[in-house]
Amino acid sequence: MSKSRIFLRPHVAVVLAVALLVAAGGVAYGVAGRQGGDRPWPTARHIYACVDPGTRVLSRTQVGEPCPPGAKKIGWNVEGVAGARGPIGPEGVAGEAGHAGPAGPAGPPGLPGADGADGADGADGADGADGADGADGADGADAISEYAEFFALMPPDNPATVAIGGDVDFPQDGPSTGSIVRAGTDSFVLPRIGTYRVSFSVPVVEPGQLVVTLDGVDVPYTLVGRPTGTTAIAGEALVTTTVVNTVLTVRNSTSGSALTITPFSGGTGASAATLVIEQLQ
Repeated sequence: MSKSRIFLRPHVAVVLAVALLVAAGGVAYGVAGRQGGDRPWPTARHIYACVDPGTRVLSRTQVGEPCPPGAKKIGWNVEGVAGARGPIGPEGVAGEAGHAGPAGPAGPPGLPGADGADGADGADGADGADGADGADGADGADAISEYAEFFALMPPDNPATVAIGGDVDFPQDGPSTGSIVRAGTDSFVLPRIGTYRVSFSVPVVEPGQLVVTLDGVDVPYTLVGRPTGTTAIAGEALVTTTVVNTVLTVRNSTSGSALTITPFSGGTGASAATLVIEQLQ
C-alpha cells in the first residue's frame, strides 16, 4: 500500500464523498470551487489528490505535482467554513458577594443646598407701649391751580363764517391765573405737561361739529355737534399733554360745514362764545 493511501485513511468519509462526486460528474471539486488540473493550489490548509475515474482510487499529491494520465486532481480545505454563531447560553449562577473594601478618603464638601421653604408665621407679639407723637412735618409746597377763560361777543367778534377746518376766535380774556395764555385770537398755550379740563360753548346758525385740537391734531373723543341750527354747540372733556407749551384750539371739524356764529342769539344783547381751560391737580 502506498504512502498516499495510508495518509488518506483518517479522511475516508471525505475521500469517498469526493470520489462519488467525481464518478458522477467527471469533474474534480475543491472547497474553494476551483476545477482540477495541474494548476497550483494553495498548500496552506488544503489537501490535494489525484482520482482515477475508472477505479475511483484517490492518490495523495502535492500542489505542484501533476496527476497520472487520465487522472483528475482535486483539493479541499482542511478546515471548513465557520458555522453561524450559536444561541446565547443560559445565565450563569451569581457569584458570592465580595468582601467590602476599606473606606476611601473623604471627598470635598458638596455645594450648598437650596434654601428651604419659609417657616410658618410666628404668633403675634404683645402690643407695645404707645410711642410719643412725632414732630410736625414741614409745610408742603402750595398746590398749583391754573385756569383761564377766553370769550367772544357777537357782535362785534367772529364777523365772518368759520370755514371747514378753521378755528373759532375767542379774542377777549376772562379771569385767569396768568399761566395759561393765548398765542393768538383762536389759539391758547398749555404751559405744563398734565391733564386739563376744557369746556366750550359756541352759538351757531347751521348744524355742525366742533372738536378740540392739540398742536393742530384733532382729539377724537372731544368731537361734539348737533343736527339742527339755532342753538349752541357745547362740549367738555379732559385732555392730557405730553410736551410743554402745547397749543390748543376749538376747530370747525372737517366732517361738518362752514359755521356762522350767531349774533344777538335769542335777544338784543351780544351773545357770547366761551372757552374755559383748567389744569387739574
